[in-house]
Amino acid sequence: MRLTTIVLDLLVVLAFAVAGQSSHYGSVTVSAVLLTAWPFAVGALVGWVVTGGAGWALRSLRAGAVIWPVTVILGMALRWLTGSGTALPFVVVATGVLGAGLLGWRAVAALLARRAPEPHGGATPVTGTDSAGGTS
Repeated sequence: MRLTTIVLDLLVVLAFAVAGQSSHYGSVTVSAVLLTAWPFAVGALVGWVVTGGAGWALRSLRAGAVIWPVTVILGMALRWLTGSGTALPFVVVATGVLGAGLLGWRAVAALLARRAPEPHGGATPVTGTDSAGGTS
């Protein structure tokens, strides 16, 4: 499950980079996408280490609520350190898009997990009591 979570987070970061390249430049190249994405991928990596080190499931909303700001803050810091753009509108858009993506897929996964059938076909396991709470 960890690998699936990491892949989904990286797909969010890559989709953000592709959308930005497409909307600003009209064309998308692999090198331009990677140039935009790498600082945020590093930020996500740090977020995974922090939340995983705390023993949290990386796919949880709680972990996502940490991974998201770490991804944005470190991504912007790395962009600034390398001379890339960190204009306020870009920070706002990156924060919103990455938040929607990193938290959005986790929220959908949590909802689907709640709707999943109970183990044993939904049957109530035998516990030694009847439905009225008495001993059977």
